[in-house]
Amino acid sequence: METCTFRSARPVWIRNKETEMNCALLLRAVLPQNTPAGLAIAAHGRYQIFINGAFFAEGPARAAHGFYRVSEYDLQSRLDRARNVVAILAVGYNVNSFSVLDAPSFVCAEITADGETLAATGAEPGFEAAEEQHRVKKTPRFSFQRPATEAYVYDAFWDLPRVDPDAAPVFCDLAETEPKTFIAREVPYCEYEERKVKKILRRGVLAPETDKKRRENHRVHAPDENAKGWPLDALEAFPTREVLGYMPVPAETEPTPAEPVKLGTNCFCVYDMEINTSGFLRIDLVAEHDIVLYAVFSDKLNDRGVPQPGADNCQNCVKWALQGGRAYELVSFAPYTFRYLELISMYAPVLITGVSQYTESYPKTLIKPAPQLPDDDLRLIYDAAVETFRQNATDIFMDCPSRERAGWLCDSFFTSRTEYALTGSSIVERAFLDNFLMPERYPDVPAGMLPMCYPSDHPGGGYIPNWAMWYLLELAEYRDRSGDAALIAKAREKMYALADFFTAFENGDGLLQKLESWVFVEWSKANDYVQDINYPTNMLYAKFLETLGGLYGDEALKAKARRLKETIREKAFDGTFFLDNAIIENGAPVPTKNHTETAQYYAFFTGVATPETDPALYRRLLDEFGPERDPGKEYPDVPVSNAFIGNYLRLEILFRNGEYDRLLKEIKAFFLPMAQKTGTLWENMTDFASCCHGFASHVACWLRAICG
Repeated sequence: METCTFRSARPVWIRNKETEMNCALLLRAVLPQNTPAGLAIAAHGRYQIFINGAFFAEGPARAAHGFYRVSEYDLQSRLDRARNVVAILAVGYNVNSFSVLDAPSFVCAEITADGETLAATGAEPGFEAAEEQHRVKKTPRFSFQRPATEAYVYDAFWDLPRVDPDAAPVFCDLAETEPKTFIAREVPYCEYEERKVKKILRRGVLAPETDKKRRENHRVHAPDENAKGWPLDALEAFPTREVLGYMPVPAETEPTPAEPVKLGTNCFCVYDMEINTSGFLRIDLVAEHDIVLYAVFSDKLNDRGVPQPGADNCQNCVKWALQGGRAYELVSFAPYTFRYLELISMYAPVLITGVSQYTESYPKTLIKPAPQLPDDDLRLIYDAAVETFRQNATDIFMDCPSRERAGWLCDSFFTSRTEYALTGSSIVERAFLDNFLMPERYPDVPAGMLPMCYPSDHPGGGYIPNWAMWYLLELAEYRDRSGDAALIAKAREKMYALADFFTAFENGDGLLQKLESWVFVEWSKANDYVQDINYPTNMLYAKFLETLGGLYGDEALKAKARRLKETIREKAFDGTFFLDNAIIENGAPVPTKNHTETAQYYAFFTGVATPETDPALYRRLLDEFGPERDPGKEYPDVPVSNAFIGNYLRLEILFRNGEYDRLLKEIKAFFLPMAQKTGTLWENMTDFASCCHGFASHVACWLRAICG
């Protein structure tokens, strides 16, 4: 962990507002043409950088509680006018979430050239500063996992401070905050590419929604002790609920090229990007009259042929109230994921002249050329895997770039393999793993346990004990990939504390019993059988102990792992399948008759079973299970696996045992429909939830290994 210092800048925020929710600050400096200027910046919350009104970059790269990564940008090539406006828009959320920590807001930034400070926060010469008043402050959470929905009120002069060197913003009083610990960014800088919409799918008008159930069947994450936010009755804008008051009535349903569109009063237009993309929504328009514009986005369409407002429990809608009489270039502040975009014009017509997205993704220049794949279907799947990785590795390994943008363990085990397979390095992985090691304690998580995702807030004290074990499994593979002995040594104390945490739940047989909080095996029927003794969890525990012993040369732990594996075989294998669980009756464990497909894959993945020790079960799984099984007819008493993580464990078992032809066949069966539909790979085997999930990119690892 490399610490950083600023030349003269100090962390600042609007006086007395560093803990205010959804508060926005605009900083700006005016620079001469071709100045060899560099910007160094750290912040808590999020920021965007604009040069002469055009989007340039955003951040920050996330770190653990109390640590802040510094990003550095070369501005010179964009300073192409006699006088250039460099503007920084920063938003401090101050709500708990899985994507941005709940901590006081600040910005620390300085622009330097040839050893001279041109502008710095908390020092002279300083930035011009104003509280951004055009952003509506009291809006609902975007989701349980992400803060604030976006809504804006723009007058005809809203953007002058960003584009006009002489239009100084209304000054606000900044105050220096507490000192911060600054560290290097470490991870690659994102690549921003403007992707334009490909076509218009349909157009139509809006009518009042008469179906009360449709209008009100919309999950809203109201503030409570586990989710801070503005009270719902105090909201100044609620874009998704406002849109749900209307029903789209299509008038033109034939796809047409994405050309300028004149939207009439209370009309809509649906655009198609052709694949899922993640980044910042950009809309160019001309408003002759005052209008309200809504943008609803999703990776799928509902039964009315439009993106569903409230899809995936998200407030997937941005609202702009615009004064008429001028052209606008609108850019969303937060990144979103979508294939489909619906624009809605209310109260007056509007001319939409351009629709695109500034994609935010891992730079493709760092990714190796694709291997020579044997057919077009596998090439399509491989490209979808790469696209999925790039959207989920912007600064940490994320589960998804849409609903959560959170750094989940277990997901990261698979995504980290993808990073190494695609790039030959583990740069993002190192920063991701180190984030967990930086703080001495995690707020609200029991001592010894790791957060299930991080950097994230967990005010309810929830955690997934299984996911903490996956951190250790990933750490061991990271050592083999990187040779980074320093990080392994740094992790030792936390890993042994984790082992001690689990010891308290061991029963007389050494099995984990009645684990607390959220015991998670996978998104399937397997998660109905997690108590009182869950055998897949104990299989993972044996692998955890074995790996911990190997990582730190602890023979006692390796011996304990061997005994545990033997105990699991004795207690859980019924001669045909491994059972999922046992329950405690009269103080003693009683095996159930539950046996899921996923439990079998855990057994082989963890080494509790092998093709040599259990050849009949191995052949049964290979020949009679997988994507072609009809669970209504074949083994109806063995519930099927889902994508995460049962099917991935299955494919990994095929790969380990050299079943390459079968593996390629099943990759097509599992993933070709995903790649064809969204150009990305999904959280589930259906499009029920996220259609771009980081772990799913692991498919690229198998394809590269098999096909070169």
